[in-house]
Amino acid sequence: MNIPRPFARPFYVMLKPAGSRCNLSCRYCYYLEKGKYYAPEGKHHDEIDDFCISDELLENFTRQYIEAQTTAEVLFTWHGGEPLLRPLDFYRRALALQRRYAGGRRVDNCIQTNGTLLTDEWCRFLRDNGFLVGISIDGPRHFHEGGRGRTFDAVMRGIGLLERHGVKWNAMAVVDSLNVAHPIEFYRFFRSIGCRFLQFTPVVERRDPATGMLMEGLTEGGEVTKWSVSSDQWGRFLCEMFDEWVRRDVGEMFVQIFDATLACWAGEPPGICSLGPVCGHSAAMEHNGDLYSCDHFVFPSHRLGNIRETPLTEMMYGPQQTAFGNAKRTTLPQQCRECRWMFTCHGECPKNRFIRDCYGNPGLNYLCDGYRRYFAHVAPAMDFMKAELDAGRAPANIMGR
Repeated sequence: MNIPRPFARPFYVMLKPAGSRCNLSCRYCYYLEKGKYYAPEGKHHDEIDDFCISDELLENFTRQYIEAQTTAEVLFTWHGGEPLLRPLDFYRRALALQRRYAGGRRVDNCIQTNGTLLTDEWCRFLRDNGFLVGISIDGPRHFHEGGRGRTFDAVMRGIGLLERHGVKWNAMAVVDSLNVAHPIEFYRFFRSIGCRFLQFTPVVERRDPATGMLMEGLTEGGEVTKWSVSSDQWGRFLCEMFDEWVRRDVGEMFVQIFDATLACWAGEPPGICSLGPVCGHSAAMEHNGDLYSCDHFVFPSHRLGNIRETPLTEMMYGPQQTAFGNAKRTTLPQQCRECRWMFTCHGECPKNRFIRDCYGNPGLNYLCDGYRRYFAHVAPAMDFMKAELDAGRAPANIMGR
């Protein structure tokens, strides 16, 4: 496919070097079950030794991915499952391939891990090669271990190792039915451990009663799991945490959703796909080269192809992925199109859009009421911070009001 480079938007691929394999079994994990698509009948995917990307496929992907980029910087994102199940030598080979095909571009790497497998050797490698590390941790022990088992001490030990070796890290937390009622305790915990960059995402999952499998977004029905948050809970959580953050931590602690909201207020790209007008620029590749439209849409209906058979650019700029990305905008129900917060929400993530709006139209976000409450609550502060930005001053001045 001939893509005119000036008009081709950048894309990213979240690479699953060990597939969905993980050393943990978190109760709310949306990815563990994806191994069922690849495990032979009668076997669990964790029992299969070759459930990992091969060196041949790694080189194929590295070359295609770098050649496809339309910017001078290339970002490799390593995800799972648990990517640290692959040995250090695998990542050394990956970096060697990146250098071979970089062609003068700057190449960066980020890796998402549960932190329990970190060692001094791992941390030295991550530091020396400039990796940004995302650590999965859901708050204090009693919240974290409710969903992730008795792993809190191991995760905190991993964070300590990252700090000791000077590795850049951020926290990536899940908000579930346990911690959603305690936003201040949740937030202050991250501040207490020296976290300066915090991302969190709400658990919203539905399972098909007939199969027990997770259901796709934009399809109705199913049963919301007990670990999921309600719309009201999500709205309260965001509002209470924002009030804590805006009083003392603006410019000191960076909370992704607050920063993204301010970007939308200022007319800038939010930096996260959930609040953007379209999606489809961030795909996921499984250990065997299968490419899917999104990490949250690893379903057979959203398989784009395999990079051994179809070039990466052809799949990412092709009609199936283009339609997937544009559907975020074209499937918005009437209630969304009339909403005053449309400019900063855009219907949020399609995976959560499975209820009907006030007119009876399908495609409303399950968390809609919570987001509307949040946007209305933060609007005065966002107006002030936008005005400061427009005047060339720091949004942190809001703390001096």
